[in-house]
Amino acid sequence: MTAFPIERTAIVTGAVSARGIGRATASYLAAKGWNIGIIDLDDAACRIAAKELGAEYGVKAHGVGANVASEAEVRSAIDELEAELPQLVALANVAGVSSPVPYLELEATEWDRVLNINLNGVHYATRRVAESMVRNRIGRIVNISSVSAQRGGGTFSKTPYSVAKAGVIGLTRATARELGEFDITVNAISPGPIDTDIMGGTLSEERKDELTKDLVVNRVGSTRDIAAAIAFLISEDAGYISGQTLNVDGGLYMH
Repeated sequence: MTAFPIERTAIVTGAVSARGIGRATASYLAAKGWNIGIIDLDDAACRIAAKELGAEYGVKAHGVGANVASEAEVRSAIDELEAELPQLVALANVAGVSSPVPYLELEATEWDRVLNINLNGVHYATRRVAESMVRNRIGRIVNISSVSAQRGGGTFSKTPYSVAKAGVIGLTRATARELGEFDITVNAISPGPIDTDIMGGTLSEERKDELTKDLVVNRVGSTRDIAAAIAFLISEDAGYISGQTLNVDGGLYMH
C-alpha cells in the first residue's frame, strides 16, 4: 500500500455553484487539509472560488474553466492544475446537469447534452487523472451517480439522466477493476434527494416534507452529507474499498 504524500491535491469538478455538492465538497476537503483544484464552466468564477478557498482554509487552490463534455478542455484544465498544485491524489467527479424532460418529449439534442456532461465528462476526467495516478501508484476517484439510476427515475430528472448515472456506476466498476493494481480506488456515491438547485431550485419546506415521506430518516439530505462521504472515500483509510456504490440517500433505495 502506497502512503499518501503529506502535500496532496484533490480535483473537484462542478465546484463553483454556492449551493452545489461540488462547492461543499471543495470546502469540506480544504478544511481537512487537502489542496484543491476546481474545474467548472466559468474560468473567472473557478479562479475566484479557488482564491476564496485558499484564503479561508490556508491551502493551495487553483481553478480552471472547462466544459467537462470536451475531452480536450478537460485534459488541458487538469494539466494546468497539476502544474500549479501538489501531487494529485484524488478526483471527485461532481459536475452534472439535471433533465426533467419527459421521455415522449425527449429530443436527440437533450439526450446528447445530458450524456455528454453526466457520463462522458466523468470518463474524460477519470481517464486523464488515471495517467498521473498510475505513474505515482496512488489515487482515489469518486463519481457521483444517483438513486435515479437505481430506481429508473422517479426523481426530478428523467430518462437521459438516469441512463447517464447508471453508466457512471458501470464506469466506476470497470475502472476500479482495471486501475486497482496501481493502488487506485474508484467508487461511486448515489445521493438521494439533496437540497441543491439540481432539484429544480431551492426546495420549499412543503417539498422537503413531501420528499421525506419516502425516506427512513426524517429529513432531506444536505450537500455536506455528500461531501463527508466523498471525504471518507478519498481518505487514506479507505484503500480497501473499491468498485462500490455508496447510497447516501436517507434510506430511499434499499437493496
